Amino acid sequence: MKPLIGILLLASLAGAQTNTAEVKRQLLWQKLETSINDVDRNLDGVMGVAVVDLTDHHQYFLHADEVFPTASSIKIAVLAELYRQAQAGKVKLNDLYTVQAADLVQDSDIMNGLTPGVTRVTLRDLATMMIAVSDNAAANVLIDRLGMEKVNAMLDSLGLMRMRLRRKMMDLKAASEGRENVATPHEFVTLLSDLYEGKVLNKEMTDDFFKMLSTHKKDSRIGRNLPEGLKIANKPGDLEGVRNDSGVVFVANRPYAISVMTSYLRRERDGEDAISNISLDAYRMFDRFGRASEYGRVVSASNGSN
Repeated sequence: MKPLIGILLLASLAGAQTNTAEVKRQLLWQKLETSINDVDRNLDGVMGVAVVDLTDHHQYFLHADEVFPTASSIKIAVLAELYRQAQAGKVKLNDLYTVQAADLVQDSDIMNGLTPGVTRVTLRDLATMMIAVSDNAAANVLIDRLGMEKVNAMLDSLGLMRMRLRRKMMDLKAASEGRENVATPHEFVTLLSDLYEGKVLNKEMTDDFFKMLSTHKKDSRIGRNLPEGLKIANKPGDLEGVRNDSGVVFVANRPYAISVMTSYLRRERDGEDAISNISLDAYRMFDRFGRASEYGRVVSASNGSN
C-alpha cells in the first residue's frame, strides 16, 4: 500500500503545480482583457475582438459575434478555397491565366501594370498578388475561377454561417445594394484555427497556405509593433469607416489566432492604432507563455542571472 500512497501523493503535487500555473496564466488573460476593454472604451467607433490560444484553446471574445464588413480580409476565405480546390485536383496552382482588360479595377497595383491579352500568370501568382499587396483584380479573377458559391459552401461546411462572400472587390453597385462581404471576429479565428489544426487542408497544403498568408504586408496592423522576423499570417482590410486585421501569430511554443474588426470609425487611423495596440498586448502575453516555466519564470537566451 505504501507505494500506492506515494504515487497518489506525487500525482496530487503535480496536479497542484499544474493548477498553480493555470491560475497565473488566467491572471495574465484577465490583464489582457482589461487592456482590450480600455482600448474599446477609448475608440470612437465599434470594435470586436477574438483571440484563441492554439496550444490549449483558451479563448477571449469581445463583441466577437457581431457582424462587420470584412473589406479585404475576406481574401483569407478565397485563399482557403483555392487551396482546398487545388488539394482536390479541381485546379492547379500552376494553372495559367491570361490577363484581360476587363479584369482591371481600382487598387490593383500589380495587375494594372500587366499587358492585357498578352501577360500570363499562374493561379499562385494571382494568390500572391491578392495577399501580399491586396490586388483586387487578382482576387476577382480567383473568385470567378473558384466560384463565389464554392467559397461560401466551404465556409458552410465549417459552420461559419455569417462569414459571406457576396460580391467581388470594388463592386460598388453591389455594396450600395447591401451585398457586403461580412464576417465576425469569432468566425475569423475559427477559420484560422481550423486551418492551423489541419481540419481543412492536408499538412503540405496547410504549410503552403500559411506560407502564402505570411507574405510581408506594408499595411499590417497585427504586425506593426511586433518584432521583426516574427512569422505572421494575416490579411488586413480597409473601407471607409472600417479597419480590420485577422491572422495567426507564430510565437515560439505558443501560436495564437487573433481577429480585430472595427466599423463606424470617426477616424480610420484610430481603428488602425487600436488593432496594433491590442496585437502588441496579446503578443507580450503569448511570448511570456512560450518562454516561461510552469512557475512563470521567463527564460531568455541572453539572461544568465541566477
